[in-house]
Amino acid sequence: MSERMNLQDIVREYGVPLVTLNVTANQQNCLALREKLMAIRNASQGKEQGYLEVECTFYVDVHDIDRYLSGELPNLSEIYAFDEDVKTHSEE
Repeated sequence: MSERMNLQDIVREYGVPLVTLNVTANQQNCLALREKLMAIRNASQGKEQGYLEVECTFYVDVHDIDRYLSGELPNLSEIYAFDEDVKTHSEE
């Protein structure tokens, strides 16, 4: 299972973040992803764990910020994940 750092740990280790970017998904998307990840675990009799890996670079410029703050854009950026982003990890 992945271990998450809390904000206090992040500040202590890396300093104060400039911005926090949140990843959200609706319930239907979460359940679909959960089903894919559980299928990996079930197919391997619990020897492997599924996880979503997304590596990306995206750019936010002043124009994007202005458009977001004016309500023209619903968010600053979007990240999309696909089936090939689902990976497996062997439990030891």
